[in-house]
Amino acid sequence: MKIDLTDTTAGDINKALVQGRRAIGTPAVGMVLTLVIVTDEENAYDALKAANDASREHPSRTLVVIKRVSRTPRDRTTSRLDAEVRVGADAGTGETVVLRLYGEVADHADSVVLPLLLPDAPVVVWWPVNAPLDPAKDPLGALAQRRVTDTYAAEQPVRELSARAAAYTPGDTDLSWTRITPWRSMLAAALDQVTCEVRGVEVEGEEFNPSCELLAMWLADRLDVPVKRSRSSGPGLTAVRMDTSCGPIVLDRADGSLATLSIEGQPARAVALKRRETAELIAEELRRLDPDDTYASALRYGVERLNPVPAQQAAEPVAEPEPVQEAAKAPAKKAAAKTAKKAPARKAAAK
Repeated sequence: MKIDLTDTTAGDINKALVQGRRAIGTPAVGMVLTLVIVTDEENAYDALKAANDASREHPSRTLVVIKRVSRTPRDRTTSRLDAEVRVGADAGTGETVVLRLYGEVADHADSVVLPLLLPDAPVVVWWPVNAPLDPAKDPLGALAQRRVTDTYAAEQPVRELSARAAAYTPGDTDLSWTRITPWRSMLAAALDQVTCEVRGVEVEGEEFNPSCELLAMWLADRLDVPVKRSRSSGPGLTAVRMDTSCGPIVLDRADGSLATLSIEGQPARAVALKRRETAELIAEELRRLDPDDTYASALRYGVERLNPVPAQQAAEPVAEPEPVQEAAKAPAKKAAAKTAKKAPARKAAAK
């Protein structure tokens, strides 16, 4: 069931939600959280579809905040709120409100969202694209216990990781981190099978995929060993190679779905490591709303500490350019001195 409201208010939206629940015969509210999605028109459909799929596991009230662009000075001074209320089969297992904000009200989205939050229920804010540099200080982010961003959607993902580390607040998380959960589980299980010392690690993946950097930082932070980040054609993460005192441990995924785990002295095993959809990632993030200390520690390790310079190369002295230049000037100085000595003799001969 869908109810369209034009130039409306938060009070009218709440009344429409009650009306919709009564019309479909489910007056009781059994939702566990409020999910606020902040996006644009271009990405709203995909984000809402993912949220509806995730609601099968986490019934929730989904509020989609779309800030419409004002193209004329008159539009910028005119505030308007349009809403689309969805309940029943059109809203997964919860209920959905699509909010379109025009004019000055777009700068005060928190005042529109606040009356629509479920009472006594956690709040999660998700930015599929264009996340703020400091999600916790964003007016909408300040309402939430959990703030979900996705550095993979950023224009410069690796630089975005550094900004996330500088502004990290407990409750922040990243779907690029969620994507590597199966990799972290598989690598931890592989190390539990051996009693070896890890001496170095190489993480291979796409160039502009922040999940590769996050996995490399997690390994470097947990194992306290040098980690090299290398590039491949993808898709996504393609391989992790660990150099241990018992031989190499390799987790290789070339096709994006099936990986091969190789441990020295054991037969190679095929393991499922498929690339997951956004709905699965959101559902995983909604399972726990407490701060992720492991993510915080890996994020703060720092991208710039990956790919360390070997100690032998770093110890090599760098040649100074000044002595070389002086040596090059020496023959010219000697020639000038000889010319100066011959000059008096030529003058005497001329007299």
